[in-house]
Amino acid sequence: MAKRMILMLVTMTILIAGLGFVKLRQFQAMAEQFAAMQPPPEAVTTIIAARQEWPSTLDAIGTVAAVQGVTVSADLPGIVERITFDSGRAVGKGDVLVQLNTQQEVAQLAAAEAQRQLARLSHERMKGLVEQDAVSRAEFDAAAAGHTEVEARVREIRATIERKTIRAPFTGVLGIRQVNLGQYLAAGAAVVPLQSIDPVYVNFGVPQQNVPDMKPGRRITVASADAGGLEFTGRVSALDSVIDSTTRNVQVQATFANPGGKLRPGMFVQTKVTLGAAQPVITVPASAINYAPYGDSVFIVADMKSPEGASYRGVRQQVVKLGGARGDQIAVLSGINPGEEVVTSGVFKLRNGVAVQVNNNVQPANSATPTTEDR
Repeated sequence: MAKRMILMLVTMTILIAGLGFVKLRQFQAMAEQFAAMQPPPEAVTTIIAARQEWPSTLDAIGTVAAVQGVTVSADLPGIVERITFDSGRAVGKGDVLVQLNTQQEVAQLAAAEAQRQLARLSHERMKGLVEQDAVSRAEFDAAAAGHTEVEARVREIRATIERKTIRAPFTGVLGIRQVNLGQYLAAGAAVVPLQSIDPVYVNFGVPQQNVPDMKPGRRITVASADAGGLEFTGRVSALDSVIDSTTRNVQVQATFANPGGKLRPGMFVQTKVTLGAAQPVITVPASAINYAPYGDSVFIVADMKSPEGASYRGVRQQVVKLGGARGDQIAVLSGINPGEEVVTSGVFKLRNGVAVQVNNNVQPANSATPTTEDR
């Protein structure tokens, strides 16, 4: 009985060991198959790197500002009696915008003018009497002072009436009206914004090392998609006297003619300053750049070999130093050699050594001067 049990256990052990060995071989074969499998090549587009002559420029984001800009407000309190402007209209210097009620001041003026007439007659009468020694010199001086005081009172009331006529302080374009007929305006209450938009200023910051290049009179160009893609040419008019301690930039102010009013205060624009002669750079489409905190890079297509020795077309990641931008193009100052094949689309799905398949039937935008329709 014991021999039979031992024989059965030995047989079962051999059977289980055999099954385990078979399964182990199956798993090993599957692992080898998975290891031998290669992902399909990634589809990409490429260009051949070549040098171009680019002008040495400094690009920055600028903000349009009015040469003169105020919110027209009430000088004295009063009730709005008349509004003579429409929102968004152009006005000239001195044009009447709002008339406040002046009935009380007009009545006071009439009374003051009557008093002035009486004081004038009294002064002239006293002048004749003092010459005849009929009155004392002190009485004549009092009459003269009274006449002068009433004259000053008349001028004061007239000035008050004039101050209740709100006028445009300079030629410009009005904003949106902020008052209504019959509204009581306190002293200093806003009436309407007024901006002088021809010419205009453009303010932008430049690094402190470029300050010597920003001399007054240097030519500046700006462009904005919001202004119909037009370019405007102006001149540097002033530099700030301090350097921002946070950014180490200096604020530069340029003046631009703006006859059509295309540039509006507060608008962001792309500013470009030409610093010197053109320099040779390698340009690639902006879509070719892989931006990252540790450094910008591109992918170069090259012939590679797999661990098994098979040849294939793959990519290697190359860190680059970037320069300025023109339209869809980015200047690469270092990291790419002329003649290298650079991936221009699909970089987000690539890594070192990945196999690629080049298909250039559809290329990404790569123009230095794209039109508005191309953007």
